[in-house]
Amino acid sequence: MTTKRSSLGRYVLVTAAYNEGNFIENTLRSVVSQSRQPVRWVVVSDGSTDNTDEVVARYAAKHPFIQLCRLAKDHARNFAAQVDAINEGIAKLAEAEFDFIGNLDADITFSPRYFKGLLEKFREDPQLGLAGGVITEKCPDGTFRGRRDNSLTSVAHAVQLFRRECFQDIGGRYIPLPFGGPDTYAEVSARMKGWRVASFADLQIQHHRVTGSAGGLLRGCFRQGRMDQSLGTLPAFEVMKVLRRMHVKPFIVGASVRAAGFLYAHLRREPRAVSAEFAEYFRREQSGRIRQLVRGKKHQSIGLQVQRMESK
Repeated sequence: MTTKRSSLGRYVLVTAAYNEGNFIENTLRSVVSQSRQPVRWVVVSDGSTDNTDEVVARYAAKHPFIQLCRLAKDHARNFAAQVDAINEGIAKLAEAEFDFIGNLDADITFSPRYFKGLLEKFREDPQLGLAGGVITEKCPDGTFRGRRDNSLTSVAHAVQLFRRECFQDIGGRYIPLPFGGPDTYAEVSARMKGWRVASFADLQIQHHRVTGSAGGLLRGCFRQGRMDQSLGTLPAFEVMKVLRRMHVKPFIVGASVRAAGFLYAHLRREPRAVSAEFAEYFRREQSGRIRQLVRGKKHQSIGLQVQRMESK
């Protein structure tokens, strides 16, 4: 691992979008309003059939740092395809000069000082390799509340920003996985290389679509269970994750379906999508968190911090 002290630095972004016409304009507005704008932002429209391209092209005409890249080739709509689209955008940034590179979902919004604040976190900690804000979800009443599983040591795929050296250390691209989880793979790989991974409660992201709803909520939960098994998750850790959600009514069904997906993959002995080295490291981390729980130490959840900040 290498470290680098610098000023706030330059950053670039990549967004993969498929039929995001109902959401992407708000994301575009958030980025162009940043007090510290990106050097480049490649938006990859992955065969969109709605007005996504039109909306992005309109903003690109006014803001030269935005580039629309359209993929028109027919292919399966799955998580591997989404990662391929992101990697296509990353490839188009090969000649750009930057210090940080980030993935940004097309259905989120954030304050004008978000990226400036995030870059300041990197400047303060030269060993911080991957960082982001915390996700808040839109409630039925229109307000936003922090995700229950927000964590200080994990960064949601929607807002992952890497120090360039860290991203190069983990291969310089996202890894397509059959059931998803490229964000988990990236952050665990970063820690394996000695980098620190962190989310920050004072940097909040508004997510405007229910997680997993694009392909059906219950189907998404079942897929997440299979994803956990494919990454090498310990069965005991999966049980712990499910139990954390079971006592909250809106999550009971989803948690049960996720557990069913994990059990289905486990009983079928579906092959893992990761190396033995990765799975071993991942399981050691999970064993450590289980031991902390047994000893009575609270998981580094930041949901309460987010809620307190929201109430101010």
